[in-house]
Amino acid sequence: MRLHIAAVGRLRQGPERALVDDYLARLDRTGRALGLGPANEIEVEDRKGGGMAAEAVLLERAIPAGSLLCILDERGRTLASPEFASQLASWRDTGRGDVCFAIGGADGLDPALRQKADFALSFGQMVWPHMLVRVMLAEQLYRAASILANSPYHRA
Repeated sequence: MRLHIAAVGRLRQGPERALVDDYLARLDRTGRALGLGPANEIEVEDRKGGGMAAEAVLLERAIPAGSLLCILDERGRTLASPEFASQLASWRDTGRGDVCFAIGGADGLDPALRQKADFALSFGQMVWPHMLVRVMLAEQLYRAASILANSPYHRA
């Protein structure tokens, strides 16, 4: 199952970029044997200042056709890491070819895009900077693959 991260904003060189690259490389190595990955990033940027609605249009264009859409939103479901791993495995095992995780910009996701989501995932009730959400998602994808592979990375 291919994994896509569609995100508003460009991650430039720096600690966040290094962390995302590291976790996605680890995911590629661990997840390949499990049928997870590769993972790729799709970055969109609203240069005209159209706000959430314009960002939603750009995100929708970036989401691969036929993908299960999982949005990152503080109103979504909060899962423990093993539950997230089980959810990924369930999507994979039911024949999903692609899962796309959408991360909005500084103001979040447009309500119209939220309505189209198949699943909404939350990293808690706190609001996180969207660039850190990308790092946390990459780490949790790698952690999920590690859990499914029975690797010692995740210590419950």
